[in-house]
Amino acid sequence: MANSKPKLNIGLIGTGFMGKTHTFGFAAANRVFDLPYDLVLRAVADRTDELAAAAGAEFGFETSTGDWRSIIDDASIDVVDITTPNALHKEMALAAIAAGKHVYCEKPLAPLAADAIEMAEAAEAAGIRTQVGFNYLCNPIMILAREMIQSGELGEIRSFRGVHAEEFMADASNPGGFRVDPAGGGAFADIGSHALATAEYLLGPITAVMGDFVTAIKERPDGKGGTRQIEVDDIGRAFLRFENGASGNIEASWIATGQEMQHDFEIYGSKGAILFTQERLNELRYYNASDPEGRRGFRTILAGPEHPPYGRFCVAGGHQLGFNDLKAIEVQGFVQAIAGERPEPFNFRAGARIMTVIEAIATSSKARAWMEL
Repeated sequence: MANSKPKLNIGLIGTGFMGKTHTFGFAAANRVFDLPYDLVLRAVADRTDELAAAAGAEFGFETSTGDWRSIIDDASIDVVDITTPNALHKEMALAAIAAGKHVYCEKPLAPLAADAIEMAEAAEAAGIRTQVGFNYLCNPIMILAREMIQSGELGEIRSFRGVHAEEFMADASNPGGFRVDPAGGGAFADIGSHALATAEYLLGPITAVMGDFVTAIKERPDGKGGTRQIEVDDIGRAFLRFENGASGNIEASWIATGQEMQHDFEIYGSKGAILFTQERLNELRYYNASDPEGRRGFRTILAGPEHPPYGRFCVAGGHQLGFNDLKAIEVQGFVQAIAGERPEPFNFRAGARIMTVIEAIATSSKARAWMEL
């Protein structure tokens, strides 16, 4: 029997690490979930025709191009997916919005909060659906953690500690590319945005911040035989105050030697505590303060079919979901929002909120003072 679902044609701009991850997400979501559309990998764009053609053949796109604007101009494209360097997001997204396309964009939405707000307002005025790529929030274990907090299982939430640390910029001989361009942000905007999104997803709005941004590697190769001075932060830290009365802190570092993917949080309440690390993303460590003396300690909760949508991927607990599976869950939510079946999971307005908080932290670091949000 022929597939009777309407088609949703995807146009991808950018074919690096996240471009490949998004492609896997579309492909898996198409098969794992009962989506309202049949997702079609229609067109892919990269810097040159040759790069785009190679990616198109590898990923399974119908057409390819070295000019991203042709993705925007293609009347058959329904969704424009942007996985390019951060500073390019705004121009591409605004062009897609003006063309009436739904837009999926990797984080951070834009280096400047004002640009991110402009993108959100344009999308809202056009009535199109948007999604920002914060797929760590789609983890069934993350959803469980939020439910435990909101249900009162941990009691009054008192403190939060979060970190997102990796080592991909630890080598001072690494030129850094777009990441060290002042127009593209720094470590806190690039990866600290994940930790901030997690903090607000779990505990609610942040109301005040105090930041400390550090440029540890002040000079890097410029790719032309010389060097360039670095202005962006390699390490960013922030103290946080939450609307619910909790306090906390976040650290972001892309020079954390030895760390492949440390996206961790600790949350302490009056009745219990939970701990999480992304490197063991199918586990949640839980402490129940009501356990009897001599029986207290952190226990491990393993992800399983009892934690939707884990069961869509595997019928047995403890068999593990992976990073690309989280992207498939993110795709599912976005596609359902396009169909009007649910609100947008993390739209441009939510992405702009994260950039507003990051900008406040950066301002606080320069002023060496608390900033109210």
